Amino acid sequence: MQNIFTEDQYYTPEDTNRFLLDRLSLGTRYYFHYRFVKIILRAKKIADAGKFTREEWVKASYDILKVIEGCGGKFHVTGLKNLDDCEKPLVIVSNHMSTLETMIFPCLIASKMKASFIIKASLATHPFIGSIMRARKPIVVNRVNPREDLQTVMTQGVQMLEEGRSIIMFPQSTRTTSFNPEEFNSLGVKLAKKANVQVLPVAIKTDFWENGKYLKDLGPIYREEPIHIAFGEPMDITGNGREEHKRIIDFISSHHNEWNHKK
Repeated sequence: MQNIFTEDQYYTPEDTNRFLLDRLSLGTRYYFHYRFVKIILRAKKIADAGKFTREEWVKASYDILKVIEGCGGKFHVTGLKNLDDCEKPLVIVSNHMSTLETMIFPCLIASKMKASFIIKASLATHPFIGSIMRARKPIVVNRVNPREDLQTVMTQGVQMLEEGRSIIMFPQSTRTTSFNPEEFNSLGVKLAKKANVQVLPVAIKTDFWENGKYLKDLGPIYREEPIHIAFGEPMDITGNGREEHKRIIDFISSHHNEWNHKK
C-alpha cells in the first residue's frame, strides 16, 4: 500500500488553515469532537460490514490527523525512517498519554507495515470503536490476571511476529500526563527477545488532547500544546534485555526532558 510519510520527519505546515467552524467554536472542543466522531462512525460502519482493511484503518487515522491540524494541532514527528527497510517485523513500545497516539499511530506505522495493537478487553468491546479494534487483529488482555496476560502476549505476540505482523504496545498500566519509568514495564523487550526481532522505542507527548473526566476519549483540547512523536532506532536484544530496556527508558525520558524544556 502507499507509504504516506516518505521523509524522516513530518511537521504540520506553517500555512495550514484552521477550519472556519472550529474558529467560530470560540476555543471549545465541540467542532473537533464532531469531526472525530464522524470519522469513527464511518469506520465503525465499514468494520461492522467486515470491510475494515488495513487501508481503511490508515485512511481513518490520517483523516483524524488532518482534523487535528484543522483544529489548531501542530505535529512534530521525527525518526520515521527508522520504520523503513526492516527485514523483520518489530515490537514497537511507546509511552501513553491520551487517545491521540492510539488514533494516529496507524497512519504513521501501519502505512509502512502490517501491525496490530495490544489492547485491553474494554476496548475490544467498546460500543463505538470495538468492531474497529477487533477488525485489525489485536492481542486482547484483561488486566485482571497479570500472569494470564503475559502468557497471552507471549503466545499470540510471537505467532503474529512470525507471520510478519508488527506489535504496537503501551507498557504502562494506564495513560499518564508525565512519564514515570517505574510504571513502564519490560514486556516489549521480553516479547522481542522470545520472537528474535528488534524492539523500537517511541516517545510521545500528546497533551494537545487531554483525557475526559466523564468520557475519557472526548476530553478537552489545548491548541497551544505541540504534538511530539519521536521514533527511535530498532535495537537487537542481547542477554537478558535489561540494557535495552534501560535504553528505551532513557530515549523516552530524554525526549520528554527536551520537550518540557521548550515549553
